[in-house]
Amino acid sequence: MWGFQCGYDHLVKSCNASGFPLATENACRSRPLDLVFIIDSSRSVRPGEFVQVKTFLADMVDTLDVGPEATRVAVVNYASTVKIEFLLKTHLNKHDMKKAISRIEPLAAGTMTGLAIKSAMTEAFTEESGARPKSKNIGKVAFIVTDGRPQDQVEEVSAAARASGIEMYAVGVGRADMTSLRLMASNPLEDHVFYVETYGVIEKLTSKFMETLCGMDSCATGHDCQHICVSNSDDSYRCECREGFVLNTDRKTCSLSLTRMDSCATGHDCQHICVSNRDDSYRCECREGFVLNTDKKTCSLSLTRMDSCATGHDCQHICVSNSDNSYRCECREGFVLNTDKKTCSMSQTRMDSCAKGHDCQHICVSDRDDSYRCECREGFVLNTDRKTCSMKQTRMDSCAKGHDCQHICVSNSDDSYRCECREGFVLNLDKKTCSIKQTRMDSCATGHDCQHICVSNRDDSYRCDCREGFVLNMDKKTCSLSLTRVDPCARDHGCDHICVSNSVSFHCKCRNGYILNPDEKTCSPKEVKAVVVEDPCKCEARLAFQMKMQTALQEITSRNILSVDFLFFESLHILTVFHFYVKMLASYL
Repeated sequence: MWGFQCGYDHLVKSCNASGFPLATENACRSRPLDLVFIIDSSRSVRPGEFVQVKTFLADMVDTLDVGPEATRVAVVNYASTVKIEFLLKTHLNKHDMKKAISRIEPLAAGTMTGLAIKSAMTEAFTEESGARPKSKNIGKVAFIVTDGRPQDQVEEVSAAARASGIEMYAVGVGRADMTSLRLMASNPLEDHVFYVETYGVIEKLTSKFMETLCGMDSCATGHDCQHICVSNSDDSYRCECREGFVLNTDRKTCSLSLTRMDSCATGHDCQHICVSNRDDSYRCECREGFVLNTDKKTCSLSLTRMDSCATGHDCQHICVSNSDNSYRCECREGFVLNTDKKTCSMSQTRMDSCAKGHDCQHICVSDRDDSYRCECREGFVLNTDRKTCSMKQTRMDSCAKGHDCQHICVSNSDDSYRCECREGFVLNLDKKTCSIKQTRMDSCATGHDCQHICVSNRDDSYRCDCREGFVLNMDKKTCSLSLTRVDPCARDHGCDHICVSNSVSFHCKCRNGYILNPDEKTCSPKEVKAVVVEDPCKCEARLAFQMKMQTALQEITSRNILSVDFLFFESLHILTVFHFYVKMLASYL
């Protein structure tokens, strides 16, 4: 039968199938707990692997002393949504509990780990759900099991959970994101963060967790020993001294033995307490309420007291809580703290290999030896050239189907995508476009001589780019039409007058004085309307002639003289008048 073996790497306990002895069931009696398992059942967890997760939960239940006054267990199942499978008050015996675990089904969607932690804190760890009140001093423990990268924020909600008194364990499987596991877990991280390569060996972690959950150490409840507290079998303790010291008559404090030299007296670099060893060396220890960090010199605040960093901080890299409920900022290896005591800059003694240029398709990671390596974004695998990335066959690249990100599109595991910005820019509230950081000067904004596009560089300079279909000229400023782009007007275009090229098509225009016909190709002259304006004098002459003729005819018809002579002379008179007015009218025309 396979076992597992654990080793420490960057504060994470890594385990694989290589021969660690298995736990003996019920080797010790577990202390009473309110225990909540938070299990990831997203799409990346295959059905067979989820069965192994349920086997792990059942094995854990077997090691516990379950009962109303002993340990109570709840299970929170999550993916894109969260489902409380059963509460702390639901099952109070192992048989019913394991039966309920066997009925759990995977949700098979995204990985909303932060939402799951918040739901556990606000719904599972409440007195209404079966959690014991604080006055009973029952420990509250959460186990998070996940194999992916959270799609939401986990740092703040995990800090809130720890601040509320919940001890957080994080178990990563396969491609789990180790940074997220550390953000979720309680300190010291080497005791609360675990990693296994496959779900096939996850149940072997049961033995390690059983040691953690066993009966309360008498010394852990508090003691007044100066050096070493030793728990007795009767729930009492005794004090002992470190090598080179003797126990004083008060049975608590220690004095240096006269037979040796105190190494600490000659100088040390311990943050809190220096302890002299017999071989003229020394070791560092921490004051009560603190734990020793991995550098074996500095100390971090224990979770048994208020963590100042958990309540919020503005450190760029690392927040370290002080004993007076304040905090200080520190930087990761290879960086130095700036004068604002908050932000970090790269140490001048360490060159960022990626900053000098790289050929990684996705992510460049600088190594300590001034070299670099390439990595791929989630959902992609590194090709054999160790530079380019290919999409995993198990998922669709959402960005490849189209996106509206201004800078960088990153595909998520749930067939969605998110937008990110290039270095020196920040994502706007629309989660799509990017703005330049206020801490970085936009070289283009101060003026440029680019014909088309200006692009700001990191060193406060800029470069010119061309729009699609154009190439940058030798002066690195102006642009010319690319030879790989055909001018549509150079072909048979059919325009009557003028052809205008677009990037991939053309349209027709007409010369001045013409308009484009509905066929969008031929042109016609603009219509010129003639306006005739009559002389008002002509109208008056014509009107006077008409009225005079009408009066003359009325006079003739009103008389009763019908002689020939009269008619002759009267007609002659009318003709004379008519001839006069015709001449007058002609003079106006």
